[in-house]
Amino acid sequence: MSMTTGTKAPNFKLVNTNKQEVELQAQQGKNVVLLFFPLAFTGTCTAELCSVRDNMAVYEQLDATVYGISVDSLFALGKFKEEQKFNFDLLSDFNREASTAYGCLYSEFVFGMKGVSKRSAFVVDKQGIIQYAEVLEKASDIPNFDSIKACLEQLK
Repeated sequence: MSMTTGTKAPNFKLVNTNKQEVELQAQQGKNVVLLFFPLAFTGTCTAELCSVRDNMAVYEQLDATVYGISVDSLFALGKFKEEQKFNFDLLSDFNREASTAYGCLYSEFVFGMKGVSKRSAFVVDKQGIIQYAEVLEKASDIPNFDSIKACLEQLK
């Protein structure tokens, strides 16, 4: 079951590419954008996250911290972040706990892969409540970033 607006965001502790633990609960007092994506180094994922990278000033002006989350290892995510020069944290959900908690996990993906994150976007407000939720069934679709920014604008 995917999370819906108005509900408390499930807490998680994930490791970033610097091998540091990031806990959602520790982000209270900040607006947070969670972007779950299927796999590093794939075309749509790269395009989506590069768009965020190129618009990071907008997210900063909207007082939002952005995290990209996938089931890739922190080592693969580190290489991906380095190659694409991402200016936000990528978090490894290797054990699929956050993707499961947010209801955005494919039971079966392409090439018989199981347990890959669905492309999804969540905005969590300063009190830890989900204010925007979008879980996409088609991996080739990209979240509605205009709606995400509008949501953040309302939270300012």
